[in-house]
Amino acid sequence: MSNTESNPALFESRECPVIDGQRLIQHLASRTAEVGGIPINRVLPQRGRRLIGAWCFLDHAGPAVFSVDSQGMRVGPHPHTGLQTFTWMLAGNILHRDSLGSEQVIRPGEVNLMTAGRGIAHTEESLASESRLHAAQLWVALPYAHRHTQPRFDHYADLPRWQEQGVDITLLTGALNGREAPILAFSPLVGADLFADAEATVRLNLHSHYEYGVLVLEGGLRIGQDRFAPNELAYLGCGLDDIALELDASTRVLLLGGEPLNEEIFIWWNFVGHSKVEISQAQQEWVAGAARFGEVPEFDGDRLMPPPLPWRLAADKRTKR
Repeated sequence: MSNTESNPALFESRECPVIDGQRLIQHLASRTAEVGGIPINRVLPQRGRRLIGAWCFLDHAGPAVFSVDSQGMRVGPHPHTGLQTFTWMLAGNILHRDSLGSEQVIRPGEVNLMTAGRGIAHTEESLASESRLHAAQLWVALPYAHRHTQPRFDHYADLPRWQEQGVDITLLTGALNGREAPILAFSPLVGADLFADAEATVRLNLHSHYEYGVLVLEGGLRIGQDRFAPNELAYLGCGLDDIALELDASTRVLLLGGEPLNEEIFIWWNFVGHSKVEISQAQQEWVAGAARFGEVPEFDGDRLMPPPLPWRLAADKRTKR
């Protein structure tokens, strides 16, 4: 979930300058927050970078260990529009329920993909038997032409996995180094998890027309002369045909990329839209309990409610003067 308002990313630079023969890499730090009782590091969106391809949101949840009296993670019914939620599970088990009637436990090494389209609601809960949680929660912005597509839910337990140059690679979506993942996508994307048990350097083939970023989940990463620690993102920009990643021992990184979306994207709370009008309408309908989002069955708890729209607050302040 997000309480972030993200302005259009159309004019955000995707160029990493080259100085004295060295390509500069944008360093992006995360900020801490809490979702459903779990501490998270929020990487996207932020002032310095709002999109990588159509990837528009990235939370790194955990690694967390629940206390004995903790309920673990528990996120009540909340809505989404104009996006796909993409959950990559590393430790623990989470139960997903949605207003389509889907009910799915996601386990380590699996991906849950929920396409919100015109509107959907869902809940997320860690299982009662769980004491740990570690996951990456991402959103993919739907292109304008697909923003009102029918909602659906897909679960992927069997992903392409292989070892290359001493690195274990799991392809989460798109194509990489001759492999392809059968994941539903509405724009050209790539996502991959890379883990090195011992120090290793892996060279990856890239699409020069994609933009790329690499997030350190655990351990340490070097790209050329640049070093990155956990929850730091290296934005690589466009124009690269390949990249060499130097991973420290016990390092896990997340590679994200895609064709630049080149469309205006706004994010507020759990909504993604192509205008403030779209988001305002979705928020009004959720607050009013409209049938657009449906109901999530078998959840013992209240629906989550959004904060006031920031642009409406601005208008109210002007009115009172």
